[in-house]
This record gives sequence, structure tokens and C-alpha cells, in this order.
Amino acid sequence: MVLILRPASTADAAEATDILNAIIALGGTTAIETPLTKAEMVEWFLMPGPRVFFCTVAVQDGVMVGFQSVGRADYLPAACGEMGTYARIGQNQKGVGSALFAETIRAARGLGLTQLNAKIRCDNTGGLAYYSRMGFGDGQPAPDVTLKSGKVIARVHKRFGL
Repeated sequence: MVLILRPASTADAAEATDILNAIIALGGTTAIETPLTKAEMVEWFLMPGPRVFFCTVAVQDGVMVGFQSVGRADYLPAACGEMGTYARIGQNQKGVGSALFAETIRAARGLGLTQLNAKIRCDNTGGLAYYSRMGFGDGQPAPDVTLKSGKVIARVHKRFGL
């Protein structure tokens, strides 16, 4: 089974939306609590524009198994991208994130970015471990987020120098 990495396109919106909405429904790893539409997925994660530098998708046997998006954030320097990694439930721990990150480094450097930032929920132990394995430095506190339930979740910024 070969893992194919390629730039995202608008044709990827349905599969990427399914992946992220399943993660949202499961809970515990993202501060996004409301399912996204395909149009929101394109604008927020997939296609270059005011919110997104680039996005790479991972496809195996014709099925998207994950994607990694590098976006723009007002609170970051212009040459720093905000990174998010999303794997189809059941596909984590299978090398998808590592493969995506290698491509993300190449693409980010090609755009002249100098750093990547990941804002992670402190209760997302899998996400914290992933970004540490990829070489992201210890994080600085990020603003807490209050979930719809009223629960307040601490978050942290982890940085990777390019």
C-alpha cells in the first residue's frame, strides 16, 4: 500500500470534511466543536488564500487518510505558519503524520516560511506527543478555550524552526 502525498484541491473537500467532522464528533482533540461544511473546509484548511498557505493530503488506495494544513494567523509573524494535522480515525500511528510533515517542511521552506506553530489542547496527549516527535519545541501557553459544555481547556503553542 503506497501513500501518495499531493497538494489539496477543492475536489478533496468532501473527504477532508468527513475526516475532520469525525474527529470533532469524537471530541477531545480539537477546539472546533461544530461540524464544518465543505465550503468552510476549503476556505479554512484546503486552498491557498487569506487563511491558508497550503495543504497536503495523504491518499492510500484511493482514499484520503489524512491532511496537514498550514494557515495564516494574525497572532503569528508573517513568516510563521499555523499547522494542523488530521488523520482519518484509525489511521493514526501508521506513519501518515510523519509522511505529511516531511512534505510540509519542504513546502513551507519553498514559500519562505521560517517557523511552524501548532496550537494544541493540553488534554490532547496524542497531538502533544506527535508534535514533540516531529521536533516541535516546548510550548508557550496559548489562550484557553471554553467549550460549549462550559469546560475550559488549556492550550499550548509548540514551534518548529525551518
